Amino acid sequence: MIFNELKQHGTDDFPFELYQVSALHPKYEMAFHWHTNLELIRVLDGELLLTLDNRATLLRAGDVAFINSETVHGATPRECRYDCIVFNLAFLKTGNAACDAFLDSLLSHTAFLHEFPKDETVKQCVHAVFDEIAAADDEPPFKTIGLFHTLLGEIRKKELFISHLPPANGQDGKKVNKLKSVLAYIRENFAKDITLEDMALIAGFSEKYFCKFFKDMTGTTPVQYLLTYRIERAARKLLGSDLSVTQIAYDCGFNDLSYFIKTFKTFKGVSPKDYRTR
Repeated sequence: MIFNELKQHGTDDFPFELYQVSALHPKYEMAFHWHTNLELIRVLDGELLLTLDNRATLLRAGDVAFINSETVHGATPRECRYDCIVFNLAFLKTGNAACDAFLDSLLSHTAFLHEFPKDETVKQCVHAVFDEIAAADDEPPFKTIGLFHTLLGEIRKKELFISHLPPANGQDGKKVNKLKSVLAYIRENFAKDITLEDMALIAGFSEKYFCKFFKDMTGTTPVQYLLTYRIERAARKLLGSDLSVTQIAYDCGFNDLSYFIKTFKTFKGVSPKDYRTR
């Protein structure tokens, strides 16, 4: 599935959010989405099939990835543990004209970071950022911000950025925009009764062509994506609220409790009750 993620990451004083993802994490299977922030990913073990604007790349332990803002992305883990940091790049501006000019080029989409850097120094900087945020306490994040500046300095020095990303325009770009519209619709209406016809109308396709289009773009069917998204939202509610399993089922678009429990167990390997307990 794809949706526009609107949540704030981190706090106003430190808009950086770390996600440490393993098999029981609500976002283990990364649903397709996009956001205005940048994202860093590192794979700790196993494999992660990462798709960026319909371009799939298999990441293995030790690999890192940069996800530029507005890029539609999703990932399928294979016995994998991985970390993500989502952050507001504008927060790193210093007031220094030379430094801020580079950041402004990334913020304005006149430059894009290399998505899969191979430079060992850059990879070491990425791992250092992850390790520092993971170990940080309530002290002011001087070191974390410094490590981000070091990382950006290495990227700028070695010119690990380009002027555009594929697809920048043309037919592929139009397909990505149609997909974004459908994903946004699912995000806003997942608790309601959504039909295949509804989603096809948003994309402007017949139901038959829409199913092919969606499968080509995401690797899954529209119905499977909708189920995946609903189960992800349910998992987050199970861990982040005291609502009953029945209420969560209804809040996430399931009108039949037994079907919800069966579907949840299919996706997560445990019942909703056991998932919450774990």
